[in-house]
Amino acid sequence: MEAIVIDGADITTREALHSRLALCLGLRDYYGRNLDALYDCLTERQTDTRLEVRHISALEAALGGYAGALLDTLRDAAGENPRLEVEFFRE
Repeated sequence: MEAIVIDGADITTREALHSRLALCLGLRDYYGRNLDALYDCLTERQTDTRLEVRHISALEAALGGYAGALLDTLRDAAGENPRLEVEFFRE
């Protein structure tokens, strides 16, 4: 299983978030860099993946409501794709 950590303390903008996700998840150049595109990529993912999102408080401070939408998107994608596990760490 591939383990990927996204550290919210290192994310300050939506653009930075999507750049980090694209890099860590190996998303193609045509990745739309939005939550709908992320959901599509994650639900189609064929590799067993554990995605850990750390420092959620910092992510919320930087991105506001977009951070909550991101977490909802990740939860929904994990519910749809049995090859994807997500875990969240507030600190």
